[in-house]
Amino acid sequence: MVVGLGNPGETYSRSRHNTGFMIVDALAEAYTIPLNKTKYDTVFGRGPIEGLDVLLAKPMAYMNRSGFPVQRLAHYFRILREDLLVVHDDIDLAIGRLKIKEKGGDAGHKGIRSMMNAFGGGDFTRLRVGIGRSESDTSVSDHVLGTFHTEEKEIMDIIIKRAKDAVVTTLSKGIAEGMNRFNNTTITT
Repeated sequence: MVVGLGNPGETYSRSRHNTGFMIVDALAEAYTIPLNKTKYDTVFGRGPIEGLDVLLAKPMAYMNRSGFPVQRLAHYFRILREDLLVVHDDIDLAIGRLKIKEKGGDAGHKGIRSMMNAFGGGDFTRLRVGIGRSESDTSVSDHVLGTFHTEEKEIMDIIIKRAKDAVVTTLSKGIAEGMNRFNNTTITT
């Protein structure tokens, strides 16, 4: 199960915090998996990615409450937390950086904290997508809920494609291969 974290609604659709949603949407489009089903406050679709049966999901609860809808959907489909790949934004990584992580803490990310609370631990794979920190006095919440600046937008299509490729590699070739290929690279214009 690949879960993209974000916030529901048009207001947040292009915000930095919705990077996870954007990547799940890119996967759905690339593999013709319609995200047209709803259950437990999630939008999801199911289909093959590189020969694997994959569930793509976007929780429609706000970021800090996204874990429980995902947990209920995973339980319904009998998916273990070890079989989750959660895609989310990360302010501690520079924009253009990706990092695949097998398990760990929440590092202050409220969506990951909610996932950990719902699943009873952090034993799930994450794809952290760098959105960087604000260079101004903007608060963290204003930064993550804001949209990408013009120069950042120039590389967003590349970032989304590269993150989509990182998900596919991790699913089809394993976490170690995904980490080797994607963890130490930075996308630039």
